[in-house]
Amino acid sequence: MATYNKRGYKTPKEKEEKVEDNNFIEEVTVDEKDSTTAEVFSKLDEGSSKIEKWVENNQKVIFGLVAGIAIVTVGYLLYNKYIVEPKQDKASNEMFQAQQYFKKAVDETVAKKADSLYKLALNGGEGKPGFVRLASDYSGTEAGNLSNYFAGIAMLNTGKYAEAISYLEKFDSKDMMLKVLAIGAIGDAYSEQNKMKEALEFYLKASETNKNDLTTPRFLLKAGQTAMLLGKKADALKYFTSIKEQYEASQEASTVDGLIGMVQ
Repeated sequence: MATYNKRGYKTPKEKEEKVEDNNFIEEVTVDEKDSTTAEVFSKLDEGSSKIEKWVENNQKVIFGLVAGIAIVTVGYLLYNKYIVEPKQDKASNEMFQAQQYFKKAVDETVAKKADSLYKLALNGGEGKPGFVRLASDYSGTEAGNLSNYFAGIAMLNTGKYAEAISYLEKFDSKDMMLKVLAIGAIGDAYSEQNKMKEALEFYLKASETNKNDLTTPRFLLKAGQTAMLLGKKADALKYFTSIKEQYEASQEASTVDGLIGMVQ
């Protein structure tokens, strides 16, 4: 059977596949998160470049600061080693005699002799300085600081109350027991001057600092007695009750019932 082609008709050719020789191009879809991350790193790179540039432009200033800190640190260490420590050692040796006078004064049962010993502790004797001079000459050392405490207590015991307060306020210590006793002694000095409001303030401060079974009930008792003198019976009752309930094993607790009865 014969076949005929229509005029103008061409048989379609097969589609040719276009292949890039040795150059295969893959279409990559960029995720939005990847784009944001890249932007962040780009900004970080820019920031780092700015910092590096600033450091480069300010090297002299930076090196000057570093050198200054190093000089101060070395200076501090040298100052402590060659000035403070030898001064501290000398002060400790110098104050030995004054401490002996003070100890004898505390142990002395005769008031007149004790008073004389306290004065020697303050002013010195046997060629050695007393606490007044030690506190001044060795200010900034532990020995000088401790001399403020001893001078304050000695003055309190010799009736120099304003001076006692002045020395005791200069005293500061990591020894919490001594710190409490110094605060309480300031209260005693105010009480001796009949400044009861100030005395109460320091007795309460002493009772609240480093609470323990020895000093806390002692100063709570003094706070209660002072509050009574000021007519503050409710406050006095509170302080006395604290002794009875919280420090029942203390010496003060054994005598506080009578005081509680007086203010109720």
